[in-house]
Amino acid sequence: MKILIIENEVYLAQSIATKLGDVGHTCEMCTSTKDAIRSNDYDVVLLSTNINGQDFIPVIETFKNSIVILMVSYISNDTVSKPLAAGAKDYILKPFMIEELVRKIDHYQDYEKLKRRNIAYEKYLKHTFLNAKHEKNINSVELPLFISSSFQKYADAFAFEYAQKRDIPIHFLTLTDPKSLNEISSLPQNSLIYIIDYQVLKKGDKKLFCELIVGKQAIIASSDSVEEVEIPVIEIKNESNIFDKGEILPIEDYVKFIVLNYQDKYPDTELSKKLGISRKSLWEKRKKYDIVKKK
Repeated sequence: MKILIIENEVYLAQSIATKLGDVGHTCEMCTSTKDAIRSNDYDVVLLSTNINGQDFIPVIETFKNSIVILMVSYISNDTVSKPLAAGAKDYILKPFMIEELVRKIDHYQDYEKLKRRNIAYEKYLKHTFLNAKHEKNINSVELPLFISSSFQKYADAFAFEYAQKRDIPIHFLTLTDPKSLNEISSLPQNSLIYIIDYQVLKKGDKKLFCELIVGKQAIIASSDSVEEVEIPVIEIKNESNIFDKGEILPIEDYVKFIVLNYQDKYPDTELSKKLGISRKSLWEKRKKYDIVKKK
């Protein structure tokens, strides 16, 4: 990692830089906040609050995308409280062991990675579930709950929306994993357990499973109908019901569905190629089905 050390005690800064360099970090040093804000290309900033007569807030704002750790000789409103409120991540009290500083750096590095990864996952799920709409009222749902849906994405969308609206963590399990039944009992109570593939269980295992999830905040998805259970069951179908299990879709209906749902995702050249028809035929299909092309 690239680390900037802002410290007016040059010997101390050099000592920190040497020790951090020994564990693989690249360090640069400066003795004033004015020099520090000339660049913001650092992963971590170690900011000493012992530099008299200097304003630390501009430094913290400049490095708002970096991990800013305060190095303080005493704890006060000016050395700790205000900088933390301005966006610094943490502080360490001088004198300190380099191992403790490395632990803090590693901790916040892992936190930032997880935060960025979580943002990416949320964006991906939002995009994935964009067309997986359902008409169920999340707020009126009581858990545990079975969802019967031949379209897995609809059950997924329901479970993740529930966790987001309730602001609780979600644990994912598939019953194709033989260890999943043992894992259910060990999961925390203050989170949602989302379980799929209920249909793969044998009849005897289904009875045991239903006993395990009593009192749990669990949503269980099945691609088959769910019968002979005391837990509430809801059925979710896709918006046109054309892919419901047991039905064979006529070619014309399939083409109509694809054009309606994917014409905003692919240009006509690619869409017609995927359907195995010409662009002229695609235009004729739109005219036949009275489909207005999305812009």
